[in-house]
Amino acid sequence: MDSDAILVAILAFLSHGVLDWSAWAIAACTLALTHVTIAAVTIYLHRCQAHRALTLHPLASHFFRFWLWLTTGMVTREWVAVHRKHHARCELDGDPHSPAVFGIRRVLAQGSELYRIEAANPVTVAQYGTGTPDDALERRVYSRFQWQGVGLMLVIDVLLFGAIGVTVWAVQMLWIPVTAAGVINGLGHWWGYRNYDGPHAATNIGPLGLLIGGEELHNNHHTYPTSARLSSRWFEFDVGWLYIRLLQAAGLARVTRVAPQPRRAAAKPVADLHTLHAIIANRHEVMARYARMLRRACRHDAKRPHAVTFDKPFLAQVYRLLRRDPGLVTDEQAASLALFLRHRSALYKMQQLRAELAELWQRQHAGPEELLAHLRQWCEQAERSGIGMLRDFAARLRSYA
Repeated sequence: MDSDAILVAILAFLSHGVLDWSAWAIAACTLALTHVTIAAVTIYLHRCQAHRALTLHPLASHFFRFWLWLTTGMVTREWVAVHRKHHARCELDGDPHSPAVFGIRRVLAQGSELYRIEAANPVTVAQYGTGTPDDALERRVYSRFQWQGVGLMLVIDVLLFGAIGVTVWAVQMLWIPVTAAGVINGLGHWWGYRNYDGPHAATNIGPLGLLIGGEELHNNHHTYPTSARLSSRWFEFDVGWLYIRLLQAAGLARVTRVAPQPRRAAAKPVADLHTLHAIIANRHEVMARYARMLRRACRHDAKRPHAVTFDKPFLAQVYRLLRRDPGLVTDEQAASLALFLRHRSALYKMQQLRAELAELWQRQHAGPEELLAHLRQWCEQAERSGIGMLRDFAARLRSYA
């Protein structure tokens, strides 16, 4: 074969690769490959290694480690350390990638750079990276030859797809920096809806679950960080949880923790210790329902005529504040609320009882009998308040089992 024929053969190979697929087939394959990567991040790095919400069979664990080495070059110990520090310092100085600290623009544009800076901090890795794989394969290959893994992926993509394989590889390399470092760490702490209030700004950011593995349910995750299931309400879909259940059915995973699911029975005439324990175990769900009750009360209040009226921007602000956890309201905001609540006796009573209900799990040194007396007293106050919503809520509390 002459040199021209060899050159033509090489160019043909570079144009089509081994598979010789159409552009649509390559695009579909690229999406599938990136989906495996996000599944590896959410199942292995996040839920298994960082939070111990499940354990994986060595076969599944080694596959995820190898795939992440090929497609991200990330070291398990470093990723886990950065993420655990994020939870420990959430929205405070020291949080590696909070929009509250760095601003949303920087987290969106430079999220991967913020990760690399923190991952290179030996103090962070030593303090928060404990319990991650430290075998010979991790030490001699994955941690030692980080860029060689993604370089091997480039070679594989070019061999399979031809010259377009470089683009396939580029998409794979950008997938985690964009979706995890940008969307989840950025938008997931800046925009979206919140099922649960808390000392974090985490939000659920809509129907992106098929693209980012269920990680869009970030508010749920920060409320129940050690839960293997991130979905909480009926309309939320956690595709990562679906994959975990499939792995579990195949004997490749064992779930160790999930968020508690409220169990209810007929309302008891008087709350007992079982009721108390059930309420405390489901305290996040209890307070989320209370916030939704306040939301309904605010809508009703807005429709009623009042002797003292306020302008619409002020009303919108205080209605939002009423739905927030009282512990997250600043002094200035509390002053606005106090001004408003002086003229809204029903909303004032509901806000007052909300803070008193939260004492059930805030009084850490109180004994069960003391807390039970507090719960019974709370229910009596709610029933005597003359507010139908509070009476219904007290009955609901007595139905927790």
